[in-house]
Amino acid sequence: VSYNIEFAEVTGGTFWKAYTPEQIAGIEPFQVGKGENITDMYKDLMQVYAPINLYDEKLRKLAKELGTAWVRVSGTWATKTYYDFDGTCNGKVPEGYLNVLTKEQWIGVLDFVKAIGAKLMISVANCPGLHSADEPWHPAEAEKIFALSKEYGVPIDGAEFANEPNMMEETGFPHGYTAADYRRDQDLFFVWLRKNYPDCLCIGPSSVGDGLDFMGSEDSASGGGVEQLTKEKVSTEGLLKGTKEPLDVFSYHYYNGVSDRLASVMPSAHWAPEKANSEEYLYVPIHCAKVYVPIRDKYAADTEMWVTESGDAGGGGDTWASTYLDVLRTLNELAGFSTVSNGVIFHNTLAASDYGFLAREVFDPRPNYFAVLLWNRLMGTTCYDTKEPVREGAHVYAHSRKDGKPGFVYLVINNSLTETTKVELPKEAERYTLAGQDGNMRATIMTLNDKPLVLGEDNALPDLSPVVQPAGQVELAPGTCTFFVL
Repeated sequence: VSYNIEFAEVTGGTFWKAYTPEQIAGIEPFQVGKGENITDMYKDLMQVYAPINLYDEKLRKLAKELGTAWVRVSGTWATKTYYDFDGTCNGKVPEGYLNVLTKEQWIGVLDFVKAIGAKLMISVANCPGLHSADEPWHPAEAEKIFALSKEYGVPIDGAEFANEPNMMEETGFPHGYTAADYRRDQDLFFVWLRKNYPDCLCIGPSSVGDGLDFMGSEDSASGGGVEQLTKEKVSTEGLLKGTKEPLDVFSYHYYNGVSDRLASVMPSAHWAPEKANSEEYLYVPIHCAKVYVPIRDKYAADTEMWVTESGDAGGGGDTWASTYLDVLRTLNELAGFSTVSNGVIFHNTLAASDYGFLAREVFDPRPNYFAVLLWNRLMGTTCYDTKEPVREGAHVYAHSRKDGKPGFVYLVINNSLTETTKVELPKEAERYTLAGQDGNMRATIMTLNDKPLVLGEDNALPDLSPVVQPAGQVELAPGTCTFFVL
């Protein structure tokens, strides 16, 4: 498991406005202000944030606890960013760009990556300020950020050409940009990259939407609806067919749908919280992985498959993204993906908006943080077939032990909210059972074996020790996720 730090966090900028505590608890409905079009709606959905403090000791400590990871600094914002490393802009954004990255801000990223022992991945500028659609992409901006990173001693380890390029102009590309232009320019970028920075992985295409039926739906609301959001969208195959430069890693993005913020625009893409434990909801990421495997095999055979953005809902996450309810989806995604392919899943985000592992600015860990922390510590890289069909109350997965000792680690997700699940243990095991505090699925605090997972003095991690579970039958309460280490 790895994670994203949005480019908009690094530079400061516009991102999704936070939900209220009442909306998170599910006791206050989320409503979008009425506007004549999507742009008007966004004014009610977004707010301007100051840059993230990547030198914060608490942030660094909690990020490092997650273990070896990739840090992806990207997003639509990255496609439209000018690198003002010599300070000539004086805060003024050059024509054709939408924002500016300073040398100090990028060194903050490099210092963060170095401090936590991570690998760094980015995407680069490809907007009207750099070139027009009928002019080939050129590395004038890319060279700045790659050279500075290498010179500083924290080279960029992997790069995607662009973030969600199949959205074309919606992602910031020059006016009139086509799939053919993209194929031309991705090849140019990878040729340049392999010549000048040969140790950097060429990753792509970082597309979104294949396997999600709603991306082709006919929703309409508030001036344009889904057509405005996806009017220029092309398929992943449309991005790759005819490209000459091979990929080192195949990548795509996945979200279960769109958040409450965008529900009025794309109602068919939004899931009600009552469905968040359902079989159809939990199957979405596995279905997407199965859709992308043959595309990967066709255009990037024998490479790993990475999900370079992942979360419960595009648009900053649902109202329950920061609660225990989303842990079922997160753990089921990790385990289910492992049965389809090997690779890396990048959670969106580390510490921005409601789907972040950590709350913005204060960096308090949310339930998903501790769930992934346990996943990283317990689950090894070998995935086994449990021969158990996935069904309500019994999503059963098995991996090797992360500590390298003989044995297995089982993950059992009881996604029934009304019935217990019975498990027969052949021998004594270490047990880690996760639940919402006080049995509340929308609790902002998760428990481990009935103990709340909150930071202690000096931001010390809580006790993550298991309980010893004797051999024999074990009952797992509704809505719980349990790791058994045998």
